Amino acid sequence: MKRILLMTILATTMTIVSCHSNKSVSAEGKTGAARLLERIENLQQKGYMYGHQDDPFYGLTWEWDENRSDILATVGDYPAVMGFEIGGIEMGDAKNLDSVPFNRMRQELAAHHERGGIVTISWHPRNPLTGGTAWDVDNDQVVKSILPNGSEHEKFQLWMERVGDFLATLKDKDGTPIPIIFRPWHENNGSWFWWGQKLCTDEQFLALWNMLQDYLNGRGFDNLLWSYSPNLDGGWTEERFMQRYPGNDRVALIGIDAYQWGTEEEFVKGLTADLDFVSAFAEKNKKPFALTECGYKNIPDSTWWTRVLKPIMDKYKLSYFLNWRNAKHEYFAPDPKQQSAEDFRKLYQAGNTLFLKDIQ
Repeated sequence: MKRILLMTILATTMTIVSCHSNKSVSAEGKTGAARLLERIENLQQKGYMYGHQDDPFYGLTWEWDENRSDILATVGDYPAVMGFEIGGIEMGDAKNLDSVPFNRMRQELAAHHERGGIVTISWHPRNPLTGGTAWDVDNDQVVKSILPNGSEHEKFQLWMERVGDFLATLKDKDGTPIPIIFRPWHENNGSWFWWGQKLCTDEQFLALWNMLQDYLNGRGFDNLLWSYSPNLDGGWTEERFMQRYPGNDRVALIGIDAYQWGTEEEFVKGLTADLDFVSAFAEKNKKPFALTECGYKNIPDSTWWTRVLKPIMDKYKLSYFLNWRNAKHEYFAPDPKQQSAEDFRKLYQAGNTLFLKDIQ
């Protein structure tokens, strides 16, 4: 009788799993997100990973070539983490907001996963109320308009559906969903995106986060590791940080986006203060944390990597740091001829910086 009951339970379980193509449960019973989180936590014992946005699409002197990467050309290795952006998918566009074809993105994302790398996805959706870009901040009713009972709620339901449809195509060669660090609504403490601090209330922001997360969870995406990443502040307190923090049950990885826009002194002081806070908060709440975006535009300082950035990061149990993209008009990582390339190679050679070969 027990044997029959057991077989019935197993059959039912297999049927349930097979009905959800977005499920990524392993033989050990761990979801794709859980496996990715475990991997990130294990790698933290070795050091912190290097990441680069849009790495295989274009660089300082090239665009759209196959099998190219400024990082690969500079150090002979790929980034451990690659970042991809899906802004534009909500419109049904064939290319994202940086003109990257989604078909090419799907190909490169899968290729990086196949070679043993980790991938992260951000989303800068268009302004659903005005039709402008994500940076259109002239109206402070946008978030309110897409929440339940809002004028654009139905439109945003379609947008979330299109995001889900794209995410559902991100699978490995065996058809298993690829584990992804998913990072929506970032830099929300600033006011340069329509979901920013001055553009919606804290309650509206949390409702926005929950609406997207609940929708994607409802579609069975258990391969998404949700990352919450406000911008560099320099003066976080727990009370203020918690105002927009979605909660430990909704966040798996905590991030900070930190660029050197002003003086070196300001950057070092602000980033140190933020990482002091975030590292303590992450440890208290048992979360890994990362510099989910960082860099120095066009890197005018040839020793910035090992003289400025690395000494700060070395103080903390950081998971990874991700430079923003390299484009011809602006770039945040070197190519072999850029003035900071030699210093970047020193960063690569350090024992605690992890590139692709270090995590394979």
